[in-house]
Amino acid sequence: MISIKSEREIELMREAGKKNIMTFKEIEKHLKPGITTKKLDTIVHDFVVKNGCVPSTLGYEGYPASVCISVNDEVVHGIPGNRVIKDGDIVSVDLVISYKGYHADATRTYIIGDVPDDVRDLVENTKGAFYAGVACVKEGARIRDISRAIEKYAHDHGLSVVEELVGHGIGASMHEEPDVPNFDDNNMTKLKAGMTIAIEPMLNLGSKKVYLEDDDWTVRTMDGKPSAHYENTVLVTKDGYEILTGE
Repeated sequence: MISIKSEREIELMREAGKKNIMTFKEIEKHLKPGITTKKLDTIVHDFVVKNGCVPSTLGYEGYPASVCISVNDEVVHGIPGNRVIKDGDIVSVDLVISYKGYHADATRTYIIGDVPDDVRDLVENTKGAFYAGVACVKEGARIRDISRAIEKYAHDHGLSVVEELVGHGIGASMHEEPDVPNFDDNNMTKLKAGMTIAIEPMLNLGSKKVYLEDDDWTVRTMDGKPSAHYENTVLVTKDGYEILTGE
C-alpha cells in the first residue's frame, strides 16, 4: 500500500533530510586518502546520534554498520571495514537516517583525487540521470516516466543501468511501496501529492551485470568496472517535487 504523508509527517521527513545533509557535510570533511571506511562509519554514527537521529541501516536485516560505503566496482551496500581510501578511488556513500521515526535516504558518489575522464563522466552523469528522472515528478505522472527518463539519459551517455536494484517509497519505513526502477519496466503507478520516494540511479561504466559478494550485502559489477550511485528523497507535490535531502 502506498503511503500519502500528512503535513506532520512531511515536516518530520524534511527535518530528517536536513540532518542527512548535515551528515554529508561532516563526511566531506574527513573523506580523503588514508582514511578507512570503518573510520568513516564511526564518524557517521557519532555525528548522527549527536544530532538526535538514528542511523537507519545499523542492524537492518543484520547489516552491521551505520552507513553503506561502496568503492569503485562496488555498486551498493559495501560494508565499512579496514579498506583504506586512496587517490583515484570513487566512493559511494549511502546514508539513511531516522528522525522521530521518519527516514531520509540519500547517496553521493565522491571522486577522490585524480581519476580518468570516463570515470569522472560516470559520476557526473549518474547525478545527471537523477535530475532527468526527478524532472518528471509531479502529481498525475507515472513511475514509468521517471524510469524511462533515467534509462534514456544513461544510455545517451554510454552508461549501463543496474536492473537488480531499484528506488523505493520511503517514510515511516526505510523501504515502502512503490518500487522506482531506473529502467522501463512499464510501471504505471500514478504519483500523488504527498508521496515520498527515493530516486536512485545506479549506473555502470561497463556491463549492467552485477553479482552479490559472499558477505550477502556487497553488490559488485561483474566486469570489475566502476559504478556510481546518486540518490535523494523526493516529495511529490501538486505541481512538481521537493527534494528533501539537498541538491
